[in-house]
Amino acid sequence: MTTGSEPGLGLGERWADALVCSKTGEVGELDRPAFLSPAGAPWLVRYRLDRSLGEAFKAALAGRPWSLWRYAELLPLRDAEGRVDLGEGGTPLVRLERGVPAGIDVWLKEESGNPAGSFKARGLSLAVNRARELGATGVQLASAGNAAIAMSAYAAAAGLRCRVAVPVDAPTTVVERCRLHGAEVIVAGSNLAESGLELSRREGEFWELSTLKEPYRAEGKKTMGLEIVEQLGWSLPDWIIYPTGGGTGIVGMQKAFDELEALGLLSGPRPRFVAVQMAGCAPIVRAFEQRLDHAPPWEQPESRVWGLRVPKAIGDFLILRALRESDGTAVAVEESRIGREQERLAREAGVLVGPEGAAAMLGLRSLTEAGRIEAGQRVVVFQTGHPGNYG
Repeated sequence: MTTGSEPGLGLGERWADALVCSKTGEVGELDRPAFLSPAGAPWLVRYRLDRSLGEAFKAALAGRPWSLWRYAELLPLRDAEGRVDLGEGGTPLVRLERGVPAGIDVWLKEESGNPAGSFKARGLSLAVNRARELGATGVQLASAGNAAIAMSAYAAAAGLRCRVAVPVDAPTTVVERCRLHGAEVIVAGSNLAESGLELSRREGEFWELSTLKEPYRAEGKKTMGLEIVEQLGWSLPDWIIYPTGGGTGIVGMQKAFDELEALGLLSGPRPRFVAVQMAGCAPIVRAFEQRLDHAPPWEQPESRVWGLRVPKAIGDFLILRALRESDGTAVAVEESRIGREQERLAREAGVLVGPEGAAAMLGLRSLTEAGRIEAGQRVVVFQTGHPGNYG
């Protein structure tokens, strides 16, 4: 993902220089439309990173607005000044004093304040911006919720046509929000795989922006890791607990930490990643426990936690690699506990969390009770979307 020092590298420039296949290492051209690599794997953006610029980059951040665009050198846009910007990123990291396991230093990365109400704004902002500057006229994806809303919003702001496919049991709020932004909504299938299949049958020039099927959503999501490092005083937590569907956030944050280390701004142990899934749809958990390198599709996924009802992640091998390299783990939680956990956190901690955030907090409690997370450790838990997005 990184190369050594290159002549002429400086602040204010785009440091991205190529795409790299995440499976084979094949190098691709950065400023051409790209989806999956010839190996059928996600492309990742490579940057020219010079350790001599690390401290200058860090110092420059002090004078920049608190949004994800403060990290412009580590983002792939060719024309950052002409970007579509709805105010994404720059979300708070909140220390929880009550409602958390005793002795654990718990911080909530509160993503619901993003445009469209979720962390999906980060990835879709980068994906839509790159699609527009590379010549797309329309964009599409299959989603059960937050991604559909976010892409609809950014496509509207970018002046692109937008088409989303959602399962038949998707919340009506999601369908209404997408249509409000002018998106064409296809309601089809009982899960994301079936919705995506229906989407692929439709005609028209629409670029596919589904999770990790293009290179840029991971670039937006990696800014969550960049922000955490800054917010913790250029240090890292012991654990990051992340509700995991497609897993772009884990892939992106691992990449962010690699890039900061290449700039000489990080050292020491990395955070241990925890992927949290629902018991009714837990392909990553099952693959992790069985020591597999890929996660076979989950047959008949069942969950009303829409963001976690993903039966197959195309970046499964990248997620599993990040879990193992960080000495992390994967946890499945029961559906019946989600509503009670949302109520408990509202009452005891004063925070409103979406169902995915509640799942992540249940993962924290499970690992603490098992003795895996120990007293005195610092844990960042992701609260990924506003509960109002689902009605």
